[in-house]
Amino acid sequence: MKFIIDECTGPKVAQWLAEQYDVFSVYDEMRGENDISIIQKAFHEKRILITNDKDFGELVFKQNIPHAGIILLRLKDERTKNKITVLKNFFNTFHDNPENKFIIITDVAIRILNFKKHNYYE
Repeated sequence: MKFIIDECTGPKVAQWLAEQYDVFSVYDEMRGENDISIIQKAFHEKRILITNDKDFGELVFKQNIPHAGIILLRLKDERTKNKITVLKNFFNTFHDNPENKFIIITDVAIRILNFKKHNYYE
């Protein structure tokens, strides 16, 4: 699996995940870039976007912007340590492929929405 870690999710989360997966860090490589550019890059490179930015939900649901998969963290405790703990628990318990899904992870639940593969931007 390949991931793109949004700037708001943080470089330490990207560093931790890069120990196990192919990771692109927006903070390190595209700082300040707009959401459309980030989701397009993720789609073109078939990377699952991990973000705390709920604006990506609007891009997907209201504007029908294609994606390769999004994991939206909606946590009360936004500290890096908690984000890593939550993601660790998710990857240890979620054995399905997160590609082409919109996954919302809260402190108490995981909600998974499936999407058909889009062919836009190609």
